[in-house]
Amino acid sequence: MSAQKHPLIVAIKPMVEALGASLVEPADVEPSDVLLEWDGVVVAAVRLPVLHGALDRLIESVERDLGGRLADLSREDQQLAIRRLDERGAFILRRAVEDVADVMGVSRTTLYNHLNALHR
Repeated sequence: MSAQKHPLIVAIKPMVEALGASLVEPADVEPSDVLLEWDGVVVAAVRLPVLHGALDRLIESVERDLGGRLADLSREDQQLAIRRLDERGAFILRRAVEDVADVMGVSRTTLYNHLNALHR
């Protein structure tokens, strides 16, 4: 059975893609890949994405979830976007607050105020 048709791979493929990771055939596994075993046999591996571009991937994911660009969302949806980005760890990345504020078209102060409200 092809690795791409294996039930484990079919089941986790949407999650792997949402994380920005990729599936790797057993023959192409590298030491840093996460092995996926089924009944003791490696059927594939997950190659995690590098951090470069992580914030962009997180923003794109939230935009897909909410159905529009962050700058075009209503205030309520922007607050929801900030919550989702925070839950996904976006703001631990260097310059994330500044970059998200720029993408949203709001000030850093506004974004910090939303984040502070979330953490109260």
